[in-house]
Amino acid sequence: MAPLYRVLVHKSFKSHYDDLIQRVGIQQAQQFWDHLAVTPGEPSGIANITILKGKAGNPRGPRWSRTHHYELTSKARADYQYNNAYTAAAGGDEHRVVAILTISFGSH
Repeated sequence: MAPLYRVLVHKSFKSHYDDLIQRVGIQQAQQFWDHLAVTPGEPSGIANITILKGKAGNPRGPRWSRTHHYELTSKARADYQYNNAYTAAAGGDEHRVVAILTISFGSH
């Protein structure tokens, strides 16, 4: 399926993202990517996703979702927010984007 969303990874988590396949396996990494690129606001039939409450869940700005906590495995998870009409500058083209806020490889 063609991606509907652009997936943005902050440079501080690039190495974590690069290690994702090695840490969780190709199948789970692909399922994560597919979810983010196509259906970030919907429940997953495969992974546990929690929408964070309180300050941790606050949107990063107008039109951003609350923070979603995606559990790839019992020891790997990622937090993300999505925006269905993101523009980089006033008057710019709108794009659907997902911003990966954190990736962690430790137990809760």
